[in-house]
Amino acid sequence: MFNDIDIEKLIGQLAYNSKDPLLFNSGFFLFFFLFFLLGYQFLYKRKLSRVVYFTLFSLFFFYKACGFYFLFILLSAVVDFNLSNLMYKVKGKSNKKIILVISILINLSLLFYFKYTNFFIEILNDLEVGHFQPLNLILPIGISFYTFENLSYTIDVYRGKFKPVSSFLDYCFFLTFFPKLVMGPIVRASDFIPQIRKDIFITDNDISRGLYLILGGLFKKVVISDFIYVNFVQYIFDDPSRHSGIECLMGVYGYAMVIYCDFSGYSDMAIGMAKWMGFTINENFDSPYQSSSITEFWRRWHMSLSAWLKDYLYISLGGNRVGKFRQYFNLMITMLIGGLWHGASFNFIVWGGMHGAALALDKMRMTIFKTSKYQVSDYIVLRFLGVLITFHFVCFCWIFFKASSFHDAGVIITQIFSNFNGAAWKTMIEGYWVVFSVMLLGYIIHFIPKSYQYFSEMVLSKITIAGRIAVILIFIWVIIQVKQSDQVMPIYLQF
Repeated sequence: MFNDIDIEKLIGQLAYNSKDPLLFNSGFFLFFFLFFLLGYQFLYKRKLSRVVYFTLFSLFFFYKACGFYFLFILLSAVVDFNLSNLMYKVKGKSNKKIILVISILINLSLLFYFKYTNFFIEILNDLEVGHFQPLNLILPIGISFYTFENLSYTIDVYRGKFKPVSSFLDYCFFLTFFPKLVMGPIVRASDFIPQIRKDIFITDNDISRGLYLILGGLFKKVVISDFIYVNFVQYIFDDPSRHSGIECLMGVYGYAMVIYCDFSGYSDMAIGMAKWMGFTINENFDSPYQSSSITEFWRRWHMSLSAWLKDYLYISLGGNRVGKFRQYFNLMITMLIGGLWHGASFNFIVWGGMHGAALALDKMRMTIFKTSKYQVSDYIVLRFLGVLITFHFVCFCWIFFKASSFHDAGVIITQIFSNFNGAAWKTMIEGYWVVFSVMLLGYIIHFIPKSYQYFSEMVLSKITIAGRIAVILIFIWVIIQVKQSDQVMPIYLQF
C-alpha cells in the first residue's frame, strides 16, 4: 500500500513546477505519453469517450506546462465558441462584422495585455510621457498560437468558409489538442475539426511515419539544437565583445541550426504524435535553408504561420490586387506584424521589417525578370548562388532575432566585419571540434534530399515490432547520454 511519502511524491509529480514544465523534451513526458497511449488504445474507437479523454489529458498537459494559466485557453474557447455560433445565426453582414470585431478585440486584448503591456510601458517611459512601473506579468505558454487559431476560426465563420461546431466539447478538443498546443503548428479548424468525429483507423504506415517524426524531432531538438546552444552559441550571444569575428560568425551559423532544429524538431514530434492517434497535422517546415529566394524561404519556414499571415492579414490588406506599390507596402506591414508577433521588442520588429523589405524586393525582381529563361546549367549556378545569398541574409536577420539588444547585435556585426581574426580558426576548431562536428551533421541532414528521408521511413516501416522497440530503446539510451543536465527550454516557448 502507498504510504504518506509515496502519495506526497505522486502529488508533487502531478502538480505544476515552474522550474520543470511538462514539455516534449522533459523526462516526465515519456511516462505521461505512454500512460496516455495505454488508455487511448481502449477508447479511440468510441468517439465521445476519446474526445472527453483526449480533452482532459490535454488540459492536464497544459496545466503541467504553464500552471493555472491553462484557464485562459478555456476562457478563450468559451468566448469564441459562443461568438462564432451567434455570428452564424444572426442576419445581416453588419451584425456579423460587429460580432467578429468583438471576437478579435477580446482575443487580441488578452494577447496584448500579457505580451506587450510592459513593452509599451517602456516606450512611454523612454519618451518621458510619464514614469510607469512595469507589471509583474508572465506570458502564458502557447497564447500566441491558440489566439491565432481562435482568430482564424471566427474569421472563417464570418467569411462563410466554415460552419461553426455545435458541440463545445469538440471546439475545446480542437483548441487544446496537446501535441500542437504549446508551440504549434498553427492548425486551422477547417482542417482539424472534421477529423474529430470520424472513424479512426491507425495504419502501419501511420505508426512508422509517426515513429520517424518523433525520433527525428527529438534528435534534432536534444542532440543537435540543445548541444550546439549550450556548448557554444549561448557563450557568443551572451557577450559577443569577448569573441573574435570568426567566432561570432560561427555563432550565427550555429544559431541558424539551433533555431531550425529546435522549432522544427518540436513540430515534427507534434505531427508524429498526432499520427499515432489517427489525426493529421500539416507540415510546418520543409528544409528552409535550401531556399534560393526569400519568398521560397517563407514558403518553407514556419509554414503554418506564413500561411496564416498570408490568408488573414496580407490578403485582408489587399494582397497583390491593389497595385504593385500597395503590394510591397502590404508585405512590409505583414512582416512587421509577424515580427511583433514573435516578441515585444524592437529587435523583432527590425527582423520582420528586413524580411518584409526583402520580400518586396524579391517580388519586384520576379516582376522584372519573369520572362527570362535560363539554360539548365545556368539555372543550377543561379540556384546555388540564390541559396547562398538567401541563407546568409536569413543568418544576418537571425542576429537581431537572437541578440538581447541592438547594442549586442551591433557588436556581433562589428566583430565579424572589423575584427574577424581569421588566423584564430585553428584554435577555435581545436576548442570546439565536437560542437562543429554536430553543427556539420545538422547541416548535412538538413540538405539531404527528400528521397533519402523517404527511404529511411520505408526501412523503418518494414522492420518488425520487436525491431522498432529495439530502435526506440537504443534511441532513448543515446538521448540520455547526450541530454543536457538542465532542461533547455524550446526557443519558441517564449512566443
